[in-house]
Amino acid sequence: MEQSLYPLRFMPLFKDKIWGGNKIKDIIGIDYSPLERCGELWALSAIDDDETLVENGYLAECTLKEVIEMYADELVGEKCYDEFGENFPLLFKIIDAKDKLSVQVHPDDKMAQRKGMNNGKTELWYVIQADRDSEIISGFNKRVTKAEVINGLRNKNISDLLNIETTEKGDLFFMPAGRIHAIGSGVLLAEIQQSSDATYRVYDWDRKDEKGNERSLHIQEALEALDMNAIDNSAKSHYGYSLNKTSELVSTPFFTTNVLHISESLKKDYTMLDSFVVYLCIEGSGVIHSLGHEIPLSAGQALLIPAIAEETIIQPKGLISILETYII
Repeated sequence: MEQSLYPLRFMPLFKDKIWGGNKIKDIIGIDYSPLERCGELWALSAIDDDETLVENGYLAECTLKEVIEMYADELVGEKCYDEFGENFPLLFKIIDAKDKLSVQVHPDDKMAQRKGMNNGKTELWYVIQADRDSEIISGFNKRVTKAEVINGLRNKNISDLLNIETTEKGDLFFMPAGRIHAIGSGVLLAEIQQSSDATYRVYDWDRKDEKGNERSLHIQEALEALDMNAIDNSAKSHYGYSLNKTSELVSTPFFTTNVLHISESLKKDYTMLDSFVVYLCIEGSGVIHSLGHEIPLSAGQALLIPAIAEETIIQPKGLISILETYII
């Protein structure tokens, strides 16, 4: 007899990064990372060779692609399955930048496909915690030319062209493909993005690894990908905050993401939604009731609600904060 679908919780992957720290353990509370400096926690991934495994139920240790092979549109929704097949379209991370990341840019879908990749990389950053005076780089502070970018890199004063903003807990930055960007030191954030690892490194602050080598740059590709326009006013996106209600952060062709800060039981109606839903818990803990199952969820974990689920109830233990993502 065929087993029925249920909400899938995933085992995270941990990434050692030259700029990583220990906030994923100390603030998020994930204390089983084997790494001394954990720069990234991949909470849900279908990237080849970096696939997160199901943690709970009879599908435990299956990859997301394997589950899609079994359940197709029942899991991800008809529209998503028609467009992406067995390739899950999104990637969910938590990033701890003890030191600043490289200045980089991602290609859009058209450029990525010209270069043999499935898709580009548009992403969202939600700041979970930030040290005092921490910064985010997002876009240029004026319209620039290719020559200005090249000269800025040659003269090591590229920072003069960049839009740099201080950041704090709760800030939201939407990063469309083509926008130059970097996470500054002291920032812990959640990243929701198209399922792609395509990154063109523009500048790495002349940083060297333990062997004295500088990381490779991708200047030619970056210049092709870059949006040279200026950021108007601020790169921060504004949204409403409502306790025990759904607050929309962004709605794009790639994903829609909401934030939920919940202190009492909340029922979500997904009857009219033809999509999977992913809960990325960024603070606190609780229990998710869906499809006849009760699944505990705590900070740093991702839970995928199958598209066939018409209703889900979130029962917090105290306060729980969740990023809710689906595709329209």
